[in-house]
Amino acid sequence: MEFPAFLLISAVVISFYACFMGGANDFANAFGTSVGSKAITIKQAVLIAIFAELIGAVLIGGHVTNTVRKGIVDPIAFTDEPMVLVYGLLAALVGTGLFLQAATHFGLPVSTTHAIVGAILGFGLVSGGFGAVRWGNVGNIAISWVLSPIGGGLMGYMTFNLIRRRVLESLHPLAAARGSVPFFVGVTMAVVALSVVYRGLKNLHLNLPLSQALLLALLLGLIAGLVTRRAMWRIDEGNRHSQLVKVEASFRYLQVFTAAYVAFAHGSNDVANGIGPLAGIWSIYQRGLVGLKAEVPVWILAMGGTGIVAGLAVFGHRVIETVGKRITAITPSRGFSAEFAAATVVLVFSKLGMPVSTTHTLVGAVIGVGLARGIGAIDLRVVRNILTSWVVTIPAAAVATALTFLLFKLLWL
Repeated sequence: MEFPAFLLISAVVISFYACFMGGANDFANAFGTSVGSKAITIKQAVLIAIFAELIGAVLIGGHVTNTVRKGIVDPIAFTDEPMVLVYGLLAALVGTGLFLQAATHFGLPVSTTHAIVGAILGFGLVSGGFGAVRWGNVGNIAISWVLSPIGGGLMGYMTFNLIRRRVLESLHPLAAARGSVPFFVGVTMAVVALSVVYRGLKNLHLNLPLSQALLLALLLGLIAGLVTRRAMWRIDEGNRHSQLVKVEASFRYLQVFTAAYVAFAHGSNDVANGIGPLAGIWSIYQRGLVGLKAEVPVWILAMGGTGIVAGLAVFGHRVIETVGKRITAITPSRGFSAEFAAATVVLVFSKLGMPVSTTHTLVGAVIGVGLARGIGAIDLRVVRNILTSWVVTIPAAAVATALTFLLFKLLWL
């Protein structure tokens, strides 16, 4: 089988483009609320994200990935025509990148996972018809449209409501914070630790049994909570206004920590959206055969991670403006509530094997935090535009991919 060199070069370039646009759109998942609350500046967010995203992508990003994302199309159907699959995967990268570019231009936070799923769906329909698509898998992914934002919204609402009633509305907010903030620090540390050591980081062999993982996570959470409690007793009280300022400052540091964790998780999990199709193309280039799994060389992981951080550095501010400022006003305590809710919901749903979108979960959490202060705290027009973009993600990416594949087929197949 002849595999033109220009085709492989094109695949690498287009994969970088898809990762670039994915980073530009998904940057707000991790740092939208942190920048919106002024906990950190956009430049500081970019620096933290570059480190966290690259570490997650290169070290933890997985060296084996499904050739066709989420099993939407059966690759075995292309055993006799591997080049059809190559051009289909290439078209999927183009369709994904184009849709993410359009969404980022308008500052709309969308799911890159859903975009690549829609892209593969479009290729499957054009190349093999309705029967080539595994509709059950598509349905499972569509369920996450409902589960993700509702779960994030409920958790965000409850978390901020608890902080507002127990701390912010207290006559002595700093005294109340000394009891509540260490609890949230401990729980946050426990959640992050659990996500790492239980069915996480398999490439680093940190996959402890549930009992051991829970014990280690709780121990780390307890230590973090006790250290925080000791540190907060050293803060002078002052009048009520100054106490509120100091309380918000305590949430600022915690918010940055949770944001860095989300960036790390994004680099490790979502890098596959841009490099998964490239890994499939690389496998066919090397072996001339179609396989269910494709080994991912480190250079592809590094390229994907570099594309993500380049995108977030250049265009990440567009979606951050929407998530961090336009949905509802964000303070450090509100931003922490949203980040904590999103991280917790994604972790729980992922461990239950339920497909969820980090983007949808975080946006739902931000909306939930806003609703805790009343419906008037939410910009419903912005919410409507975001929901509309979610609905059109899969069909729009599918159409863009289908048209691109038909063009490739006309020119080269």
